[in-house]
Amino acid sequence: MTEDGSTPRVAIVTGGSRGIGRETAERLTRDGFAVVVNYAGNTIEAAATVDKLTASGAQAFAVQADVADDVAVAGMFDHAEQRFGGVDVVVNAAGIMPLSPLVDLDLAVLDRVLRTNVRGTFVVDQQAARRLRPGGAIVNFSSSITRFSRPGYSAYGASKGAVEAITLTLARELEGRDITVNAVAPGPTATALFLDGKSDELIARIAGESPLKRLGRPAELAEVVAFLAGPGRWINGQVLYVNGGAI
Repeated sequence: MTEDGSTPRVAIVTGGSRGIGRETAERLTRDGFAVVVNYAGNTIEAAATVDKLTASGAQAFAVQADVADDVAVAGMFDHAEQRFGGVDVVVNAAGIMPLSPLVDLDLAVLDRVLRTNVRGTFVVDQQAARRLRPGGAIVNFSSSITRFSRPGYSAYGASKGAVEAITLTLARELEGRDITVNAVAPGPTATALFLDGKSDELIARIAGESPLKRLGRPAELAEVVAFLAGPGRWINGQVLYVNGGAI
């Protein structure tokens, strides 16, 4: 319950302990959401995120779950419903991005990328489609790499192309439910997922490709998600490219 006795809207944010997911969780609490912070394995980061949210007066707790594990994801939704009474918004921010030229990519790595990024989105969306309350929103994460076609990103780009297909199809399958389904496609953004393993020279070169001559900030992506989760009710079945005009 909120201070005025009303029931808050409830959001599940996968990958919510770091990067864009963490910024999104923080942003949604400022709009009055109660938030479930999903994380894969880093308990310390998840606890720090929840501590920050609750210190600001928000309702939040963390749930460890592999997004590709349908039993674990169903349990995460169960926890949210038991704690908060239901779920209104799901943000799929969990993902992995190992880089390699296609010719050299270990197929075991490809399987991991597809399991997390494609199956993970599918599994979470499946539970969301079954459980979200009317007026809800599903926000998946694609990537502007589907347009950049940058060398080394074949596995990641393929996974995000699949996410876009899932998004557009599910939006139509939820006809009559008053639930929107969209995808946000960031360009290069200053998160550990993007920065790890890249030289300063490469990062500077990529940042310079945008007309704004910088990387995106996680908070800027969180603002777009918050809009789709709240007032952006007439946006449905879309992929929003949020990349500073780099394409």
